[in-house]
Amino acid sequence: MPKAKLQSVTVGGNADEIEAQFYEALRSGDIDKLMLCWADEDEISCVHPGGPRVVGAGAIRSAFDAMFSNGTIRATPLRVRKIEALSSCVHNVIEKIEVMTNEGPREAYVIATNVYHKTAQGWRMVAHHASPGTAREMQELADAPMVLH
Repeated sequence: MPKAKLQSVTVGGNADEIEAQFYEALRSGDIDKLMLCWADEDEISCVHPGGPRVVGAGAIRSAFDAMFSNGTIRATPLRVRKIEALSSCVHNVIEKIEVMTNEGPREAYVIATNVYHKTAQGWRMVAHHASPGTAREMQELADAPMVLH
């Protein structure tokens, strides 16, 4: 996507809004919306569970395009932990991923760290690092009290 287009589109007013738009783009399989969440920087990086480090917008776009070729990614961030500063924000989340298996739908859990910087275009993601979750994360979620709105 051309830099001019990225700079002319307003995406979210804070890191929470960018994160919500990132996960919505995953669930809808919208690569353009997903890439608007990323900073326009050469050194942005992404690591998918068990995968290599992918650096740069073109490589990140290709990695997500390949994932979307198998369908949307039904990921929901849970148990967000935040560290906020003036121009950066780090979110550590447990992602609940809904996957279709031969035995039917199943849930998997991924531990992800999303890093956001405040740029000239507003808040944008500069790093997404995801690792396979463990039984401990599933137990943490099961033990958490349910909050109804």
